Amino acid sequence: MAMAVARDLVSTKAFSFFPVSPTPKIYSHSLILSPNYTSIPSISLQLSRSSRFTLSRLSAGTSSAVGSADDEGEGFEEFIDEDFEEEGGVDESDGDSYGIDVDQLEEEAKEAVREYSSSLSRELRIEDEVVDDNESVGKQKRRRSRKAARIFSKVPDRLLPRVAIVGRPNVGKSALFNRLVGGNRAIVVDEPGVTRDRLYGRSFWGQQQFMVVDTGGVLMVSKSRDEIMEELAITTTIGMEGISLASREAAVARMPSMIERQAAAAVEESSVIIFLVDGQAGLTVADVEIADWLRKVYSNKCIILAVNKCESPRKGTMQAADFWSLGFSPLPISAISGTGTGELLDLVCYGLQKYECPEIPDEEGNYVPAIAIVGRPNVGKSSILNALVGEDRTIVSPISGTTRDAIDTEFTAADGQKFQLIDTAGIRKRTAIVSSGSTTEALSVNRAFRAIRRSDVVALVIEAMACITEQDSRIAERIEKEGKGCLIVVNKWDTIPNKNQQTATYYEQDVREKLRNVNWAPVVYSTAIAGQNVDKIIVAASMVEKERSRRLSTSILNQVVQEALAFKSPPRTRGGKRGRVYYCTQAAIRPPTFVFFVNDAKLFPETYRRYMEKQLRTDAGFSGTPIRLLWRSRRKLEKEQGKAVTRGQGNLALSGRKLALAS
Repeated sequence: MAMAVARDLVSTKAFSFFPVSPTPKIYSHSLILSPNYTSIPSISLQLSRSSRFTLSRLSAGTSSAVGSADDEGEGFEEFIDEDFEEEGGVDESDGDSYGIDVDQLEEEAKEAVREYSSSLSRELRIEDEVVDDNESVGKQKRRRSRKAARIFSKVPDRLLPRVAIVGRPNVGKSALFNRLVGGNRAIVVDEPGVTRDRLYGRSFWGQQQFMVVDTGGVLMVSKSRDEIMEELAITTTIGMEGISLASREAAVARMPSMIERQAAAAVEESSVIIFLVDGQAGLTVADVEIADWLRKVYSNKCIILAVNKCESPRKGTMQAADFWSLGFSPLPISAISGTGTGELLDLVCYGLQKYECPEIPDEEGNYVPAIAIVGRPNVGKSSILNALVGEDRTIVSPISGTTRDAIDTEFTAADGQKFQLIDTAGIRKRTAIVSSGSTTEALSVNRAFRAIRRSDVVALVIEAMACITEQDSRIAERIEKEGKGCLIVVNKWDTIPNKNQQTATYYEQDVREKLRNVNWAPVVYSTAIAGQNVDKIIVAASMVEKERSRRLSTSILNQVVQEALAFKSPPRTRGGKRGRVYYCTQAAIRPPTFVFFVNDAKLFPETYRRYMEKQLRTDAGFSGTPIRLLWRSRRKLEKEQGKAVTRGQGNLALSGRKLALAS
């Protein structure tokens, strides 16, 4: 009987049927829409004999129940149980049924995202490093450089001329680097051998822009092996328990030569060389050897001899006089206070104009996503970077803590997509760092966390044969809280013995079970030393970045939410209350953030929120990226609106009293 009535009245686009029983319940329903959306060829209902239901058509305008990006929630039709509508239904139309102002809710959603981002930033605050008293000087320099930065922002890094800073260890190269680029990019500690890899940063002076390259200390042949090891403070114990003694000694013996090769590569690609010496320590044999090397091999380049640590202008001239014997004109400067750096930059710009001047491209630069490579020490992060760029961009060694600064490298994939790769230092437990007492390692880990924050996608590297530790879980938790896309790279896959077709499946199950915070992240298996499958890391990262930047239309989003609510309604409280969803919208991307406007957010427990997130991932995708669900209570909104109205009425009454007194 009910089916006959439904067929007779379906052409009227709205009908209602009220049986005697007041208990409403729909056990199941299905709806098949015709392509032209003018008629419904078949309707299948399974109703209880004592059910009450309402069939209503929402506003038409689309040929599919899924809808398009411009539907904004209109154009699909559904059977709505009255009890479901009252207690757990979602308003998938424009909100008129509940008197909701959609534009106002969209603004409220953006405000909710801003509030959540601010609170999360305070929670994930990264400890600022101790800086000198002249930090304000660096800030003023950065403010003066903003105009030049806007002018030259279109110039890619690869087209800019390079200025290399070279010298023996502990003469202040990293401090000068930070002074020139206007920030604390390089780790500055009063220890020799802190910098090992090449570190790049943009600098501006006048109308000239260039790349400054920080390098490790060049030791040459004046030191014995034991003296070199003592100066570089290289340890052979921390993080090297699983490496044989012979391998440790061989790695330690190769370290100075690898640092010098990085410095030589920086000098080779640079147009101007800043040869930095220590004015307080005076002239040394290592300074003489470096000067002879630069004069013989790179006499065709512009070489500037800068005498650092000359804070006093009067004493600086006397300190610089000792270095005339090197064959260059010494310039006294102070990287800490900034004394003489203006004259130094004038000489640098003069040398750059003499050799090359980059042209500013006319086209607008495209967005370049950044990929941070993070993980525990000795898992192969630097090997992955070198395998991707096809050169020895960073030093690879079994010595734990080889990489210290966050190394940025431009990379172009096979399809032409550009990426910014960031190699980071290994992240150990905070208790282990504190117990070791190493300031350098603490700053290196701080740099790694900052690299995660400024990246778009994070490649979490784990070693295939090593067990997934609690530290891996903490790093994954940090990535998820920062809202970054993530992919899990299982490196050194060739070390797994007796692999078969099921090995990767079982391994992936174990990874997802132990790293539950990022169980949505794709897994890539690679062997960086042999260059196997490293290209799949870029492919997966590109996919994750696209998912992270994707936006759902309101119509599709509310349909997914409605289906999730129909399949599983929010649980009732002991008082019989149940949560209701009025409206849902995606308020932000990177990461995708969804705001649910409900009657009371407290009626949606954490288990139900996880269920809703799971349904969104199942129906809408978002692989490799965290998604955030924010819940806003409508009662709170109404209370805030009431307060605003009360304030307005109070102001109006006060104005009336003032007018009465004036009259």
